[in-house]
Amino acid sequence: MSAKYKVVPFSGLPDYSEEEMAERSTDFLRLMEGRRTIRDFSSKPVAREVIENAVRTAGLAPSGANKQPWHFVIVSNPELKRKIREAAEVEEQEFYAGKAGKQWLKDLEPLGTDPKKPFLEVAPYLIVVFQQNYDMDPTTGDKIKHYYIQESVGLASGFLITALHNSGLATLTHTPSPMGFLRDILGRPKHEKPVMIIVTGHSAKNASVPEEALNKKDLDVTTSWFE
Repeated sequence: MSAKYKVVPFSGLPDYSEEEMAERSTDFLRLMEGRRTIRDFSSKPVAREVIENAVRTAGLAPSGANKQPWHFVIVSNPELKRKIREAAEVEEQEFYAGKAGKQWLKDLEPLGTDPKKPFLEVAPYLIVVFQQNYDMDPTTGDKIKHYYIQESVGLASGFLITALHNSGLATLTHTPSPMGFLRDILGRPKHEKPVMIIVTGHSAKNASVPEEALNKKDLDVTTSWFE
């Protein structure tokens, strides 16, 4: 029985030896061990090509039925960054004033976060990630169904952050709540929901991270093996 879909040959993966595989996996682990959420950014420019390559990498993530239910808005315009910061800080003021609840605020104390978000203006790029709850056929105007939307967008966002880190850029995931103002400021359609702002650029020379951020759960805590 012939397949009902077209196929193309898989180009294959490099045939690394076991030693090479172990070495490459260790090298990548060491690279990612250096990734930390940064809140102190430099205004030093970043080449657009670097951002484009990172977003192209994000677009290679797997997605439900290959619908790729995401849209990335890249903001470098100073006026738009200012508007985003002002709107975000309005939500953050309410969050830290008690909206978050006592336990959440207590858990945030070791990280030293507060309602002020200057990085939204200082960093050269804000990448706003939107999930598309459905798409629209440009010819007929009909809705196009999407599947596993949150999972797909989460995978793409992970690819994006990793690609940015691999290029030597610092990142911060910012999730003010609610985030509807991002759709309004950036003129996105109602069927798109803002998920996060990925702030990226060079870290400031005096950048620091809270000691608590270095504490990652051990493998034996996060992993179960059945062999």
